[in-house]
Amino acid sequence: MSGIGRASVMIAAGTMVSRATGLLRSVLLVTAIGAAASADAFAVANQLPSSIYMIVSTGILTAVIVPQIVSASRAPDGGGAFISKLFTLGTVILLAVTAVAVLCAPLLVDLYANEFTPSQTALATTFAYWCLPQIFFYGIYALVGETLNARRIFGPFTWAPIVNNIVSIAGFGLFIALFGSGQKSPLAWTPAMTATIGASSTLGIVLQTVVLLVFWRRTGLRLRADFRWKGMGLGQIGRLAGWTFLMVLVTQLAAIVQSSILATASAVEAPAQIIAGNASLIFILPYSIIALSIGTPYFTQLSGNVAAGRFTEVPRDVSTSVRVISLLIVLSTAALVAASVPVSRVFTTSHDQAISMALVLVCYLAGLIPIGVLFTVQRTFYAYNDTRTPFVFTLVQAGIAAALALAALALPPELRAAGVALGQSFSILVQVVLATILLRRTVGALRVRTWMLSLARFVIAAIPAGAAGWGVFLLLGGIDGWTVSSQLLGAVGTVIIGAVAVAVYFPVLVLLRTPELAPVFALLRRFLPAGRS
Repeated sequence: MSGIGRASVMIAAGTMVSRATGLLRSVLLVTAIGAAASADAFAVANQLPSSIYMIVSTGILTAVIVPQIVSASRAPDGGGAFISKLFTLGTVILLAVTAVAVLCAPLLVDLYANEFTPSQTALATTFAYWCLPQIFFYGIYALVGETLNARRIFGPFTWAPIVNNIVSIAGFGLFIALFGSGQKSPLAWTPAMTATIGASSTLGIVLQTVVLLVFWRRTGLRLRADFRWKGMGLGQIGRLAGWTFLMVLVTQLAAIVQSSILATASAVEAPAQIIAGNASLIFILPYSIIALSIGTPYFTQLSGNVAAGRFTEVPRDVSTSVRVISLLIVLSTAALVAASVPVSRVFTTSHDQAISMALVLVCYLAGLIPIGVLFTVQRTFYAYNDTRTPFVFTLVQAGIAAALALAALALPPELRAAGVALGQSFSILVQVVLATILLRRTVGALRVRTWMLSLARFVIAAIPAGAAGWGVFLLLGGIDGWTVSSQLLGAVGTVIIGAVAVAVYFPVLVLLRTPELAPVFALLRRFLPAGRS
């Protein structure tokens, strides 16, 4: 447990710094280009390589490669031959995919935003040519990072994105210095302006990958180009990756539907793309810090237990991971709902935009607890080399999300982003229920009753915590108060409200004699100097 604790703290610390700089990057971007038509154009273009990165990172690599590397590490050479072949194959595929994507940039933009105005489409396409080369570097970054994780080297993969954020912050700052800040019409953009924003985004990804490669020597493996792919188990990898590819494909089809619905609002001057994107960024922040930091070491341990045949250890690891993650995820949900308006003001340029974004954020937050549980459940299937079952429950989720996004067309343009977000949250809830039922068939007893009792305690504690935070928001003036008057004061208000929620949540859990507090406090103590001595 101490090994998992140290790894979790290292990942959590890196993720917090990375996300903090990422939030600053997003704030500076909104300051530079506003939150209207031009911002939506960049959001769509920058989403394209990110979507493919999600396919590589959370799809094929996490589902297939990590368990395969863990198994290959038992070979006499420590898995060196297998990993060299894997990297060679991955590099070839990434180069081909990147080249095709760049050639198809106009088609991809039209696919994700077919309701854009002609000027928005032209600007988004220009940005796409700058951003799509990121696919190759995202892929190499993910391949190297997941290999490091599989060999229990957790720090670099988490800390490297900070370099990307720093480069982007510098680039966006340069844009403000050269071209000013605020809203800019799509027709007002010059080649120098698009190059400054686009090149800054892509250069950050390149340097992030280079930094990660510096840490490769810690693996003790020597990489070399090896095109002798026969005999490396491509048949098994292909079968596993095939289901994962289909899973990600249906997810992306649902994302395309959602993006198209958001584009209908953007076309009538309701900046849905950038608002939904930033709301999603806030939503994913606690998931990234908490679920990834705690769940990633458990996933590596799960894969090791399954590979060694220690199947009786799996239910315990799953239960502990779900409960510890959920304790902090429930707190995050309550705090962010209470601070939804001030935190939204940080990422918008006006009071009215903050109110609109807060509604979208709350709709996304309805799915935060389910997605926190799903993290562990889904990866347990991957530890068993089962990618077919995750495809089944993801297909259901994607279908529901797409259908509810289409239903959001019936809403006024200013409410469509909230409708899409709420549909996404409901689809995740259905997904995690179905996934848990299916996992019981694989693992057996999952101690689900223990999960639910723990979740009940957490929710009981979260209700007064969230109410206290909301009460502070009202005391500070509510939607007309100083916490919504500027981006800086929005951040200050968010910290105050969050601190109040935390101050109420943990004492209530202590009164409820919550056993999950012990591992959480053990993790928190590791952040202190005494915990590292």
